[in-house]
Parts: sequence; structure tokens; C-alpha cells
Amino acid sequence: MIPAARIQAAIELLDTIIPAARGKGAPADRIIAEYFRARRYAGSKDRRAVRDLVYQAIRLCGPVPESGRAAMLAVAGQDPAIAALFDGSPHGPAPLTEGEPVAKTGLAPKWLAAAMRASGLGGPEIAALLDRAPLDLRVNALKADRATIVLPEAGEPLAAPQGLRFASGTQVEQWDAFTQGLIEVQDHGSQLIVDALPVEQGDTIIDLCAGAGGKTLALAARLNNAASIVAADTDKRRLGNLAPRAERAGAQIDNIVLLDPTREMRALGNWAGKADHVLIDAPCSGSGTWRRSPEGRWRLDPAELARLNALQDHVLDIGSYLVRPGGTMAFVTCSVLDAEGPDRITAFLTRHPGWQTTPLALPLGRARGQGHRLDPLHDGTDGFFIACLRSP
Repeated sequence: MIPAARIQAAIELLDTIIPAARGKGAPADRIIAEYFRARRYAGSKDRRAVRDLVYQAIRLCGPVPESGRAAMLAVAGQDPAIAALFDGSPHGPAPLTEGEPVAKTGLAPKWLAAAMRASGLGGPEIAALLDRAPLDLRVNALKADRATIVLPEAGEPLAAPQGLRFASGTQVEQWDAFTQGLIEVQDHGSQLIVDALPVEQGDTIIDLCAGAGGKTLALAARLNNAASIVAADTDKRRLGNLAPRAERAGAQIDNIVLLDPTREMRALGNWAGKADHVLIDAPCSGSGTWRRSPEGRWRLDPAELARLNALQDHVLDIGSYLVRPGGTMAFVTCSVLDAEGPDRITAFLTRHPGWQTTPLALPLGRARGQGHRLDPLHDGTDGFFIACLRSP
């Protein structure tokens, strides 16, 4: 592909990504993968260059752009070399015309930027959420140890006892260590959270929003398969990935439970009031993961945030029914918004008198409300909020 054709390909992709973000459709990475699956003539350098252009435009445009061309014109406004490619070349973008729309740049839509500032984040903290993330691995303690494992590349040791960091884009899925279950891709912050949970061998632990099981597997490894772990979720597709992942990792998960939304206790009734610990990695806006999915800023609006807050309150209430007297419950969101962190804890404690927060020992992060927050600028992790609650 000539350079101008790469620009046009990026415009075409953005023209699909923008409405998908508005309509809560497919994520950008999936759209890009499908685009090139139908264009196998594009070489690896072309695919990488187009992908970089697309994400450059997404990161630059805070408000949702009118079109892919408007988004790429915003990039061209900051890069004369790209602007020069709007010259009408074959397979390239049409020449620039006077007065045509150019997307507005910024860190986030106006309402969302205000919400982030109200959550104690300044410009540098918000900008760091849009940097390119490194790739973090967790060495699976059930099969290997960070001190002795041999990998094709040397990683940077992290504060998490089994954590290693590599450059973004490192193809770890192609390593033998990955296929053999010796390593798992997991953000450093997520690893630290699992390590800080007040759980012990012999406990009954319910991972209430397990998804594909990243934290479930980390719990099994931390406790050396000596706990009774229940992984539950309403997402059949994601939960279906857990069993093969657990087999590869050598992780023992006692029960994998598919939940019916709004009727979760029908499937969880056997554990009511019996769990030593409930982990709630709640559905959220994902504002803490924008380094990987920057178009998430375009997906979020006040109505969606309100819907997520109601869902977060709902899963907290479910968790409270499962915890034994004196047991604990951890609430986690990969968000930096107070509405998805401290505010949810305050609301829960109002609804459930007698419950109390209990501190967690985390080597990174800072106190936020009655919990703890990690963020990319200060901690080099994804953005997370975590609070631990103890049942009366």
C-alpha cells in the first residue's frame, strides 16, 4: 500500500468504528481484524501502519468525530507529512477542501472530562490514560516461578511477586510458555489486587463477575489450588473460555456457574451466607483501560454510566447475600470515576448497616474515598478502584 492508501484505509476503518462506538457495537480491535481479514493482500507493515493511524486518531479526538475523514484531518492538522497525503492520489483520500469539518481534539467528551476532574484527576492523569500500555504477564505459580522461568525475552520484574513487563505488542501468545500455561497476560494492577485480597487456603471464594477468569486463575495460583473457588457470570461466551484456560494453567475451579441476569440467586442459592470471600470485579465503563481501548470514551454517555451504576449496586447486593457473617467482599472496577468507585461503596454502606470497610495492603496506589485507586500516571498500571468490605 502506498502511504496515501494507508490514510484512506484508516479513514474507512474509522467510519466503521465511530458508529460502532456510538451504538455500543463491536470494539475497534475486532473491526480492524475483520477489515484486514477481507484484505489479505495487505502486508504486515501496512496493517501495522494503518492500525497505528487509526489509534492515533482515536486518542487525539476526545469528542466523538463526525466521520473518519474528520478524525484523520485532525491528525493531519498536527502532522504536515500526513496532511500532504490528502492529494487525490489513486487509492488515497480526496484533496483537502476549504471549510470541511475537522474533528475536535481533546482528552474526552466535555461531560466526561468534567466527571474525571470531579473524581480528582488532572490533565496529566487523564492524558496518561491514553498512552500506549505495556504488556504485563503473570508467571503461573502453579507451574513456574518468576525467578527461574526462561522466556524468549527478558521482562522487567514488577511489584507483584510473579509479574513481568514487556513492550507493547510483544507476541507472547506464540511462546511455548504461553501455550503450556506457564504465563498469563494480566495487567500489573490486576495482579496486585488479587495478591491483596484477604483470602487463605481452605476458604470458599466466589468470583461473582468472573468473565473469562483472569482473576479466578490468579486466585487459584496464589492459593496453590487449596481453596474452593466458584466462578460465576452472566456472559456465557466469556465464561465458556474459563474451563480451557483453567486446564491449561492447571488451576482447580470447583464450580463454573452461568447466571441468569436479575435471577442470579437461583443459581447461587447453595452458597448463600457461606462464602468466606466474594470478589466482585464489576461491569464498568472501563475508563481505567483506555490505554488499550481509547474509543471507550466515545462509548460512554451519562445514561450508560447510570445504567452501569445500577448494575454495580445490584451485584454488590448479591455479594452481600453470599458472604458468611464476618466474611469479606472486595469490590473492584477498572474505572477511575468516583461514580464507579467511592460513590458505590458509600451507597452500599447506606443500604447495608453493620457492614464496614477494611484496609488492604497494596504497594502502589492511593486512598480514594473508603477504598484505593491505581492509575497509569502514578503507578504504571491500568486504572482501578478497589474496596474491601466486612460483613457484620
